[in-house]
Amino acid sequence: MKPIFISGIGTDVGKTCMAAVVTQALHADYWKPIQAGFDKGTDRETVYELLSNEESVCFPERYKLALPASPHISAREEGIQIEMEALIEALPKTSKPLVIEGAGGILVPINEHEFVGDIVKALDAHLILVSRNYLGSINHSLLTAEWVKQNNISCLGWIFNDQFMDYEEEIVGWSGYQKLGSFPFEENFNIETVAAWAEKLRPNLLSALEKAST
Repeated sequence: MKPIFISGIGTDVGKTCMAAVVTQALHADYWKPIQAGFDKGTDRETVYELLSNEESVCFPERYKLALPASPHISAREEGIQIEMEALIEALPKTSKPLVIEGAGGILVPINEHEFVGDIVKALDAHLILVSRNYLGSINHSLLTAEWVKQNNISCLGWIFNDQFMDYEEEIVGWSGYQKLGSFPFEENFNIETVAAWAEKLRPNLLSALEKAST
């Protein structure tokens, strides 16, 4: 089974929370290949704490960088270069589905010439896009979808996070990518929330995966 890559329309759109929901829905394993900034903990630690199944494994990061910035800047601060070959070699070996969480949006640079979207292509992963509904998110969502189309990436669909006005179906129609799920903003996102949302997401997710594999 191809990995499932979680990316978003920008930073702080709920990728980690939605990655936890997808991981829980599939009882999958989880991997965050590049972590930039961890003074408040890592995304891997957050996902691990949000999962209620006993099967999922949260694999360690390939690059764990201290500065909370674009990965290419964080790496430069530590005198290292993020290499695509290293990410490919570090891809965890597992018999279960693997959920991979990106850093920021699809065009966040990982080095001077490659972007998060290039990781999706290099790992031959299915993509799930997370869109947080806010003023301006239509533009950010459609620009992201356009790049994904131009690069012939397999996109399973959207997960909408937070609800601001009523335009999710318009993004779906304009982008051509289906809606997998839509969840309201949760002030106290916890293990119970993840379990409940995973149950709601699972049927659409399994259907999208079956459709993508044919």
